[in-house]
Amino acid sequence: MEIDQSDGFETRAIHLGRDFVGETGAVTPPVWLTSTFEYGNPNGFDYTRSGNPNFRLLDRAVASLEGAAYSTCFGSGVSAITAVVSTLKSGDLVVAEENIYGCTFRLFAQVFAKFGVAVKYLDFTDPASLTVLKSLSPTLVWIESPTNPSLKIIDIAAVATAAHAAGAPLLVDNTFASSYLQRPIELGADLSLISLTKYANGHSDALVGAVCTNSEEWREKMIFAQKALGLQPAPMDCWLTSRGIKTEAIRMERHCENALAFAEFLEADTSAVSVRYPFLSSHPQYALAKRQMSGGSGIVTVDFGRSLTATLGFLEKLRLFPKAESLGGVESLCCHPASMTHTSVPREVRESVGITDSLVRFSVGIETVDDLIGDVRQALLAT
Repeated sequence: MEIDQSDGFETRAIHLGRDFVGETGAVTPPVWLTSTFEYGNPNGFDYTRSGNPNFRLLDRAVASLEGAAYSTCFGSGVSAITAVVSTLKSGDLVVAEENIYGCTFRLFAQVFAKFGVAVKYLDFTDPASLTVLKSLSPTLVWIESPTNPSLKIIDIAAVATAAHAAGAPLLVDNTFASSYLQRPIELGADLSLISLTKYANGHSDALVGAVCTNSEEWREKMIFAQKALGLQPAPMDCWLTSRGIKTEAIRMERHCENALAFAEFLEADTSAVSVRYPFLSSHPQYALAKRQMSGGSGIVTVDFGRSLTATLGFLEKLRLFPKAESLGGVESLCCHPASMTHTSVPREVRESVGITDSLVRFSVGIETVDDLIGDVRQALLAT
């Protein structure tokens, strides 16, 4: 079946990835649970660490949905981060958004700093940050949009222009937006990194990450890292994610619809100090979010202005929001970033970017939204 980039997102998500089915005509390809392949096979497979049909099928689908020429999948989002950072050398400088994923911060601070890779953090919502890039001579510029967990929206096209003027490639972590809502490569980024564990898979049952690019050089670097560092995913996890991608569009539409209604409730009907959601008109970068994304995605961050004890007590009273890390599954989750996803970030650094003890991150699922609102209402009343 011939599928090309002119077909719609949903069509490509469903129909890409039917190669290697042999003479069976299987509509859904199998899981190739093999560690090795007979030498000389027509597709050039040799050892699963170096490639597997399930990897290749997922790579093709993700590249198409991200609007990129290439995608390389890895064992997790952090594996994908490791693959990119492993290309750096002692003396290199990464200029990164100050509100960065806690595990990315930890990887830079506690692993790659030992090898001489330096990181400077800037607030990329401040236009002044773009003017200083050239003077810093960065090797790589690293941003997220929306950021985790503050949901800052970064102007990807503007940062790409400034990074390229400084002679540096731009990486965008696209995890919180998803390929359905935002495509960084089309906005000028050199690398789009995404934890497919989240919205692409959508069912909280697999770990996979990917790095997408139009650059053959970066593609070769990612293939090398996958093989040389043992960062490959599991065939079963690739199969599960390929299955999840088929419903990504319809799930993302429901995530967006629910999250906006949920955010509007929190803003209008609770005593929250602040509510952040990209498609709320009160969001500081609302106009940019509407221009850059086709939907607000499924994350809502709220500061209830309560003490640490009261905040954690509220979370324990929730019935439909298990307290858990991760996001993007069909089920709703709640997270306390200061003690969970960002605990590796020093307190003073966390608080400087708004990650207080009273901040809560909701991953809004696809349940009946009135039930989710009612659950939060009763938990607030109970505490």
